[in-house]
Amino acid sequence: MPPQTQGFEASRRSLWRDLSPSTVTAGLVAVLVGYGSSAVIIFQAAEAAGASQAQIGSWLWALGIGMGMTSLGLSLRYRMPVLTAWSTPGAALLATSLPGVPMEEAIGAFLFSAALITLCGVTGLFGALVKRIPPALAAAMLAGVLLRFGIDLFATFETQWLLPLAMLLAYALGRRFVPRYAIVLVLLTGVAISAAQGQLQLDGIALTPTLPVFTAPSLALSTLIGVGIPLFVVTMATQNLPGITVLRAAGYPAPSSPLIGWTGATTLVLAPFGGFALNLAAISAAVCLGREAHEDPARRYTAGVAAGAGYLVLGIFGATVTALFAAFPAELVMALAGLALLGTIGNGLAGAMAEPEQRDAALVTCLFTASGVTLLGIGAAFWGLLAGIAMLGLHAWRR
Repeated sequence: MPPQTQGFEASRRSLWRDLSPSTVTAGLVAVLVGYGSSAVIIFQAAEAAGASQAQIGSWLWALGIGMGMTSLGLSLRYRMPVLTAWSTPGAALLATSLPGVPMEEAIGAFLFSAALITLCGVTGLFGALVKRIPPALAAAMLAGVLLRFGIDLFATFETQWLLPLAMLLAYALGRRFVPRYAIVLVLLTGVAISAAQGQLQLDGIALTPTLPVFTAPSLALSTLIGVGIPLFVVTMATQNLPGITVLRAAGYPAPSSPLIGWTGATTLVLAPFGGFALNLAAISAAVCLGREAHEDPARRYTAGVAAGAGYLVLGIFGATVTALFAAFPAELVMALAGLALLGTIGNGLAGAMAEPEQRDAALVTCLFTASGVTLLGIGAAFWGLLAGIAMLGLHAWRR
């Protein structure tokens, strides 16, 4: 039995016994990565729908509460670090497709997309597809999804060399002497240097809870087809597919159908408040899947619990906490994400290149995914996986 799965055969563990500073830090870093990298797109999507400030706050409330409940609940239920996220490509799609669409029709499209996602989970269609993905290609897609974060770590040297250099040094020393707390040391180092340089913009941030705003849905065929179906396709192809493969590439026996079903059902409940699409996370989840979170894979689920708790706080305080994340310099967020994902990137590349006969296909998948191109409104992760499968098929046909 692989070492990653040994802990899952054991009896239920104690959350408080399994919790550790490293898993809590990994969970909070995952939250920081998730919010810091794409929160602005949520504002753009909401504004495209003509949302008021109260409705924008409600969108953040619904998404935060949804991610918190699902990340916390699913991580506890399955004892693996299951993280959920809002659909960032979905938000980008909404930002370009919602101008001129009434808010009521937009909410109807959200409900329609969520119903389709729930149906995929309940019927098991998604699980049947995922089982056919070769492990090497899953690992290659994982590496490709995360590769730009590793590159961005070093790209920060061009604009501000001291901060990322100090964080990189802290990571190297932490991995040498206190590997379990290496990312804790990196985070503290980054915050300390940013504060010393006067780069933490904390003025004017007030802690106030966000009130949800209910919007009654309206179903319009043109909006369901033009917004609802693309939102469903983008969320499934570019978010849920990488999300489940990231978990399985890390050695966790993730049950795809129930996980997809729960994200869809939660979106159905929260869509009237602005929760447009919840899905399995890939990038932020990867922060909780490596040895940096904990040496014992069976205890890393507590990182998902910590992330869920963090998302719940973000949901309750919505725009206030988003403003707090915005107070960190961009270089800190980029460097922190890159360092937190280094181990996972390495494991993904190792798994992708392990089988010589699948190496070409895995390399195509990795590079295509890393390119970030969008074709027909669908992101690079889907097309990279499709290209890798085609390469394997051609190789098998030639033989």
